[in-house]
Amino acid sequence: MQEDKVHTPSRILIGTSGYAYSEWVDAGFYPPGTGSARMLPHYARFFPVTEINYTWYQMPKAPAMDRMRRKVPEGFGFAVKLTRTLTHEVDPDGWPAQVALYREGIAPLMQAGQLLTVLVQLPPFFRRNPQNRRYLASLLDALAGLPLAVEFRHVSWATDRVFAALEERRVALACVDVPDLPGLFPPLAVVTHPELFYLRFHGRNAAGWRSGNMQKQFDYDYSEAELDQWSKKRIPDMARQASTGIIFFNNHVRGQAPRNAQMLMEQLGLDGIRRTRGEG
Repeated sequence: MQEDKVHTPSRILIGTSGYAYSEWVDAGFYPPGTGSARMLPHYARFFPVTEINYTWYQMPKAPAMDRMRRKVPEGFGFAVKLTRTLTHEVDPDGWPAQVALYREGIAPLMQAGQLLTVLVQLPPFFRRNPQNRRYLASLLDALAGLPLAVEFRHVSWATDRVFAALEERRVALACVDVPDLPGLFPPLAVVTHPELFYLRFHGRNAAGWRSGNMQKQFDYDYSEAELDQWSKKRIPDMARQASTGIIFFNNHVRGQAPRNAQMLMEQLGLDGIRRTRGEG
């Protein structure tokens, strides 16, 4: 019914965290025989945005970023992860040079207006203490001028003081849906930037998270009822506080992410570019 549709901001963009997964061919999202080079154009037929994962593992290179962006239609957006040498494996003396390389690598997306945000994903061992607070402040200073979002994995950062500091810097908090585990940053719906809210669905596989095995960690299929917990109130509340929302599903192991992303799009009354059902 029309009156049941939620209020949305000027745009909510939903996609998946990464897209180049060979198992998504077996899961039916990609047609049989689809190679990695053909995955992004196909993906972009169904979703208007994606989160780039490989830039966490390796420093982005401008030519590769430029080739990638040319494979998608006009208006398609990218969120790009910050490289692990700036978040997980930090050289105390060499990290500023890493920032310079990163800026150079993502420049084509920035120049083309396709960069929605850079995701600063921090590890569970990055607790809120004076040393880490100083480093994060210095890192955000060094990244100034880029659209930024920060994802915390440790519960010590879940405080109003942290949220207020992000708001002052105009940095988005990356909210998460995760299992209810001790020490893990909780599933909050907090908006710290008037132009952007950011939400990541990691799945609720508690045993997988405890195992430390990434394949098990992100092996999860959301039910309609579980997504309802966000689509009925939390996302609409966030939407009223920001002009744009970007939402990604990271439960990629067996192709659940694109399926769950489209489920959420339906719940929010958003029209997909195309539908996977009946395609290919």
